[in-house]
This record gives sequence, structure tokens and C-alpha cells, in this order.
Amino acid sequence: MTRVLIAGLGNMGRSHALAHHAHPDAEIVGLVNRSGVLDDPDLCGYPVFNEFSKALAETEPDLVIIATYTDTHAEYAVSAMQAGAHVFVEKPLALTVAEARRVVETAKATNRKLVVGYILRHHPSWTRLIDEARALGGPYVFRLNLNQQSSGADWQKHKALMQTTSPIVDCGVHYVDVMCQITDAAPVRVHGMGVRLSDEIAEDMYNYGQFQVIFADGSVGWYEAGWGPMMSETAFFVKDIVSPNGAVSITDGNKGASSDIEGHTKVGGLLLHRPGNDQMIDLPDEPGHQALCDAEQAFMLRAIAEDIDLSRHMSDAVASLAICLAADESIRTGQSISLEETLK
Repeated sequence: MTRVLIAGLGNMGRSHALAHHAHPDAEIVGLVNRSGVLDDPDLCGYPVFNEFSKALAETEPDLVIIATYTDTHAEYAVSAMQAGAHVFVEKPLALTVAEARRVVETAKATNRKLVVGYILRHHPSWTRLIDEARALGGPYVFRLNLNQQSSGADWQKHKALMQTTSPIVDCGVHYVDVMCQITDAAPVRVHGMGVRLSDEIAEDMYNYGQFQVIFADGSVGWYEAGWGPMMSETAFFVKDIVSPNGAVSITDGNKGASSDIEGHTKVGGLLLHRPGNDQMIDLPDEPGHQALCDAEQAFMLRAIAEDIDLSRHMSDAVASLAICLAADESIRTGQSISLEETLK
């Protein structure tokens, strides 16, 4: 039985907690949130802490789930692994590439498993998209975006996130990770642009950004993300991959509202285009948000039990974060950013 401590009980943290609550090989030994109080009928009866360090010391977990704000990820992950626990950490892995590298190096030094919350890696439709794109062969053109027209509580959540993390970093790491899985090539250069479209966020933050990335094999990628009540619902979810031999595209991405979290992982169907031949690939019965979190945590437990090699997973996590952080730096400086030295 794996003893599990969960830190952070927002949307993702609660779902991860429910996954372990239902898993026969997991035992929740503690929950951490800022108040130290939890009014949740589905998770009642577990010890609740308001300090991570105290919870870690008192519960002595085998596995720590970190679903707090990004500025705590590296510190919590390192301290958990040094205390002997394996770690699942929500994306982004850290605030900086240096911090991300420190987390990965700590995992290697302590021989602990480190899994980053790239939920699309556990979605059968997205893995099919990646397989079909790889079968086409590169170099690739990646056209990916995710804009969210948010208001009310959703806009409040986005403003809280933007106190530390921009939309292109918070959301972008998911889709840049998809690029990295398809091309296998190292990213070379990034150029980003962004705009602050609201007086409700800090002057040094922007709620809309886009960037272009060039890979060593000649592949190029575009990613766009924006949050807020001013965002358009038109073409808010574009997932399109082009190669010399054709293209593969998600066909159902713009159905529903951009604020629908369940819809952000839905594929519905793929259009596989080869010159002279178009094929529709239906993907019915896709898993919902909770089922995907269940799959993530089942993989985490299996990685521990079966000693799965996570080297590529960790290097991809650092690379995707480096690309998005370089895009953020490019937006702030107005200069394109080279990644060749960063990822040596």
C-alpha cells in the first residue's frame, strides 16, 4: 500500500486526491491546503494540514502529489524526495529552467520517481494524434492554441494564476510537450509576442501571448493562449500538424465553450489528410477529466511499483518548460531567444 500526501486541493489537486481515494493500492495519509480546513464530503476523514513541511514530517508518505501554485513546486518536490518520497507534480514543473533541472537532478540523486502532470500523455485520443503525426514524418508545422473566455470565478482563478505564471507558460507546456513527443528534435530558437488586455492584472503581466519555436530538424511551431472576458470564442482550440506527407488535425476542438475544462482534452475525431486521400478517424467514448486524473495517478503508482524508466519523461518536461519560459522572456524583452545553450 502506497502512502500518499496531497498538497493543494484546487481543481487538479482534488481530482488527484479522489483518484487515490478510489485506488485499492493507495492510502491517503494527509491533505494540505492553506486554511487547514476541508469541507468536502468526498474526502472527509483524512488529516488536513496547512503547512507542507509539517505534513511531510508527520505523515512520512511514500508519494507526494504537488498541485499547489507554481512558485512552490520546486521547493516542495525537492524536500519531498529528500525525505524519501516519490513525487507527482502538476505542470509547470517549476518557475525557472534552473529550478526544473534541480528537481530532476534530485530525483536522479535520490533514486525517486518524478512524474509531471502532462495529462494529455494519458489520453488515448491524444496519443493516437501523436502516433499519426509521427507516421507522417517530419519536418513538421505545429499550429496549436487554447484561448479561454473566462468570467466570474474562472476569471478570478486566472488572475490568481497570473500573479506568478503567464497563460502561455501555464497552458503552453501541455502542447509544447506534444510537439516534443512528435518531433524528437531539440528546440533551437523561440520568438514570442504578448499583450496586456486588462487593467485587472499586474502591469508586468500579459493575459494574451503567442510564440513561434524552431526545432533542430527544421520543424516550426506556433502556440497561442489568452485568458479573460475579452477573449473570442472563435477558433479558440486549434490543433493542426502538417508535414511534407500530409496533415493530421483535431476536428471537434471548437465545439462548446472555451471555459469548459472537460472540452480542453476532447478530440472527438481526427482528420488524417494525405494528398489525394482524406480519412476521418472517429474517437468515441473519450475519458473525462476525472478518468484522466485516475489514469495519471495509476501510472504514477505503476512507475513506482515497476521501476519504470522516466528519463525521457523528465527531459521532455524540462524542454517544454524551457520553450515556454523562453517565449515569456522573448515577450518581455522583445528579442528572440536561443535555447541551444540552455538545453545543453
